[in-house]
Parts: sequence; structure tokens; C-alpha cells
Amino acid sequence: MRVKLTISYNGTHFLGSQMQTETKNTILGNIEQVLKKLGIQERIIASGRTDKGVHATAQVCHLDLPPFWQDIAKLKRVMNEMLPSSIMVRKIAQVSSEFHARYSAKRRVYRYIIKQGESNPFEADSITFLKTLNKEDIKSKIKLFEGIHDFSEFMKTGSDTGSSVREIYKAFAYEHKGYLILNFQANGFLRSQIRLMVGALLTLDAKAIVEKLEAKKRYPLRPAPANGLYLARINY
Repeated sequence: MRVKLTISYNGTHFLGSQMQTETKNTILGNIEQVLKKLGIQERIIASGRTDKGVHATAQVCHLDLPPFWQDIAKLKRVMNEMLPSSIMVRKIAQVSSEFHARYSAKRRVYRYIIKQGESNPFEADSITFLKTLNKEDIKSKIKLFEGIHDFSEFMKTGSDTGSSVREIYKAFAYEHKGYLILNFQANGFLRSQIRLMVGALLTLDAKAIVEKLEAKKRYPLRPAPANGLYLARINY
């Protein structure tokens, strides 16, 4: 039986989401250890990777269960009892054997959260704090990323992709209870693409962003901190 798992996690103390040979301290590494203790040897597949320190409110994975695990409500309960408190299985649902968490995805939605002011110990791991923030400028510039573009200037080396062209369906920013929330919706993203786009919004003017998008001129760019980024939703 193939199941779809919807997972939330605080990525602060993990070395990203993907399995790694040199460490088990990843999101999937921790989940796999629990699954093996429950007699489930099949590999768990995620919709995509998130970097070290990045969070998720609704990461999606799929998994093929052995015949003796038919009670998925019990599986969810037991997994949450065994997983670290910073990882939670929100839902488990049976899906078609054709469903693939990564390749069946139609749209991926990420949010980046910023707050102006001094950092505090209760939000430091989950929000990017800035001393100065031109909210209206960001609301205007973020629209430049919408459409089909070659994002080769907005990806880290080592991206697992054959093409750097992506389509961003929506890119917008809005204010909510003192936070500035940046929303990006696309068919897919390159490695660190969103953090580099946010870095551009915070440091470059509109003309420079367009020139970088069109590869007309190179501008040095650092990715925004990982702690403000969330994988928010996967649409199928």
C-alpha cells in the first residue's frame, strides 16, 4: 500500500531534509530510523529537498508500506510518539501506486518571513529579523520574478537539475501582524533559489534584479538566512 505523508518540521537543528550518507541528522534520516524500528524498510521519498535550517509546514512524502501495516491512523500516532518533537506527521493517507511525491507535484509554495526590529530568543530560529526594511519596495520588486525565467543567476552550484529555467506563477508580499511575508509559487525551484531571490530583494534595486534575471550583468549576491524560509504547500 502506498501512502502520502504530510509532514511539518522545524529545521533549525537538522542538516537539511534529504538523506545523507555521512549523517542521520536530517529530517528524512530521523524518519527513516523510526520507520526501520517499525519494520518498514522501504525508502521514503519527499517532494523536494530543503536546506539546513529551513522549515516546512506541509512537506509531502510517499512511502510503500509492508502488508502488516494497514492501520495508518495507528502508524501516524506511533511515528509521532517516536519522532523528535521538532518533526510531526500531520496526515497519512492511502494513495494510488502511481502517486509520486516529487514527480506528481504541480505547484510548490514557499513563504519567507521577515520582521523589522531586534531579534528575540523566542523567534530567532524561525524569523529573519532586520533593523531596516523597506516593505513597499519589496512588495513592488517581488513581482519581477513572476513568469518564465532562466534562474541560473539565482541558484547554488550543485543543483540537481538539467535546466535552470523555471516558471513562477505568483510572487507577492504582504503584511500580517507586524511580519512581512513573501510568497513564491512555482512549478519547481532550484537549490537556494528562493533565498537568493530574497537576498536580491533586500540588497538590489529593480534595475539590477532585471539585469541579473536576464543575465546581462552579474551582481554579487548572498542568500537570505535559512531560518525565515518555509515550505508551505505542495499542490498535486
